[in-house]
Amino acid sequence: MSGLCILPGHAEAPVLASEEGLSFWGGIDPATGVVIDAHHPLHGTSFAGRIVMMPTTRGSCTGSGVLLELIQNAHAPAALIFREDENVLTLGALVAKALFGLTLPVIRLPAADFAALAAAPTAKITPEAITAPDLTIPLAPLSGDLELSDADLAMRDGDDPALRMAMQIIETMAHLQGAPRLIDVSQVHIDGCIYASPANLRFAQKVADMGAQVRVPTTMNAISVDHGNWREQGVPPDFGRPAQALADAYVTMGARPSFTCAPYLLDTTPKTGEVIAWSESNAVIYANSVLSARTEKHPDFFDLCIALTGRAPLAGPYLDENRAATLVIDVTPSEGADDALWPMLGYLAGLHAPDRIPLLTGLEHLSATDDDLKALCAAFGTTSAAPMLHVAGHTPEAHQIAANATRTSVTADDLARVWAQFNAGPAQVDLVAFGSPHFSLSETRRLAELLDGHRCHPDTATIVTLGRDTLAAVEADGTLAKLHTAGVQVVPDICWCSISEPVFPPSARTLMTNSGKYAHYAPGLSDRAVRFGSLADCAHTARTGTAPEALPSWLAD
Repeated sequence: MSGLCILPGHAEAPVLASEEGLSFWGGIDPATGVVIDAHHPLHGTSFAGRIVMMPTTRGSCTGSGVLLELIQNAHAPAALIFREDENVLTLGALVAKALFGLTLPVIRLPAADFAALAAAPTAKITPEAITAPDLTIPLAPLSGDLELSDADLAMRDGDDPALRMAMQIIETMAHLQGAPRLIDVSQVHIDGCIYASPANLRFAQKVADMGAQVRVPTTMNAISVDHGNWREQGVPPDFGRPAQALADAYVTMGARPSFTCAPYLLDTTPKTGEVIAWSESNAVIYANSVLSARTEKHPDFFDLCIALTGRAPLAGPYLDENRAATLVIDVTPSEGADDALWPMLGYLAGLHAPDRIPLLTGLEHLSATDDDLKALCAAFGTTSAAPMLHVAGHTPEAHQIAANATRTSVTADDLARVWAQFNAGPAQVDLVAFGSPHFSLSETRRLAELLDGHRCHPDTATIVTLGRDTLAAVEADGTLAKLHTAGVQVVPDICWCSISEPVFPPSARTLMTNSGKYAHYAPGLSDRAVRFGSLADCAHTARTGTAPEALPSWLAD
C-alpha cells in the first residue's frame, strides 16, 4: 500500500498539480475556487472540479473555512492530494463530512507516486486506489494506535453532541498526526471567528446551538468588523450582521472577545514551555519561536474542538524532537538595515523552508525588538507551513539544530528582489495600512513620534488596526489623541487581512504597508497595487502621499 486515504471518497477529474503550496485563505476566492494569490504560479486558475495536488499548504489557518465554503457552494476541488503532512484543508474536509455530510477525498502520497500522478492528465479516485493512464496507486485507510483516557472516552461516547463531534474530529486528526495520546492545554486562541465566508458562521452557529461551552480560557482572533461601530462606519448590514453574529456565537460559547490577531500582546501571554493551542499563523509562529511556548499550527474549527475538550494531539511542535531546525540559512545583512529587514527576511526564510523549521544565522550583532520579531514571524507564515523558526542570538531555542540539517544563504540581492516584488505599485499612495498583525503599544507610540504632530496628506488615508487592549492603553497615555490630531484613523477588532469596504477606502488604488504579510496578501485580497517600506518610510508617505521609489540606502549600498 503506497498511498494514505485520509478521507475516503470518489472522484474522477482532470489533475492540476503544483510544486508550490498555497494558502486557501487569501489565495483562493471562496465563491469561485479561482486562485487570487498574485504571487502563486497558478494565479487565475480555477481549482473547482479538479484533483488538486500540492506538497502541502502554507499560510493562514483560515484555509479550512475557505475549503468548507467551497465544498458547500460546489466550487471545491474534486479531491486533494498532498505529499507532506497537511492539517488545514484536511480539517475543513473533516468538518464538511462530520457536520454537513459532504465528502471531499483527501489523500497523501509518497514522493514517487506523487510525481507520477502529477504528470497524468486525469485520474479516478476510489477509497481503495487511484488510477490514471498507465498508473495504479493502491490506498490504505487511516489508522493508528491512540491511547484515550477515560475522560476522553466519556466525551467521545457521551450524551453531549458538541463534545462527541469535537472528540471524533480530534481522534481523526490525532491518527493523521501519528499522536500516541492526547494532552491537556492551558489556553486556546480561536481563529475561526473571521467571516471568511458564510461557512464559518454556519459552523459556529451549529456548534453553539448544541449548547457547546469552552473548557479552558479561550481568546479570539481579529474579526471582520469593528464590533461596536460597523453601522456608523457604513458597513453594509448584509456583511456586518453575519460577521458580528459569527463573533457573538463564539462569545456565547464562552470565548473572551479579545478580537486580536496578536494574542501574545494580551495579559494572558503564555510562559516558556506552556502547552497551548493557538490558531492564526503569525501567533502560532511567534508563540513557538519567540515565547518558547508549545502549540501546533491548529486549523480553524479544530481550535474550537480543542477549546471544548481541553485536549490536543501530542504531535508536531509539542514534542522536543519536532522543534529542531533542519535548515540553516546564513544571512548577510546590510549595515544600517532598518526594521523593513525583518519582514523581508521572514518572507525569504519561508520560501527557502516551505515545510520545515529554519535557523537564521548572521544576525547576532543586530538588535531586534519584539515588534521586529513579530513582523518576521508574520511574513514567514505567508510562505511557509512550518509552525516556528529560530534566529541565532534572538530566539530561545536557536541552539536546537538537527544532525541532518542542510544549509543555504540569503544575500542582499535576495532582499532587493523581495523589496522590488513588494513595490510593484506606483509611487502615488492613497492608503497607508498599519497593523498586520495588530499594532502593539510600542508601534503605535513610535508612529505618533514619527508623525510628530504633522497632518497626514489629505489625499492619503492612514489607518491603524489594533486590539481592544492596545486601544485602551494608547487612549490612556495620550497616544490616541496625537494620532487623531495627525489625521490617523484607529480601528479596533479588525485587521488588514479581514478588512473590507467601506472601512477600506473604496477610492484607494495603491496602498503602502510596513507588513510583509500584508504586502503578500493585499493584491489578492484587496485588488490594489502595493508599496512596502519601513515604519519610518510609511509614516513619511502618510505625510507626503508619495512612497520612496529607490531601494532603501542600506540595501542599495
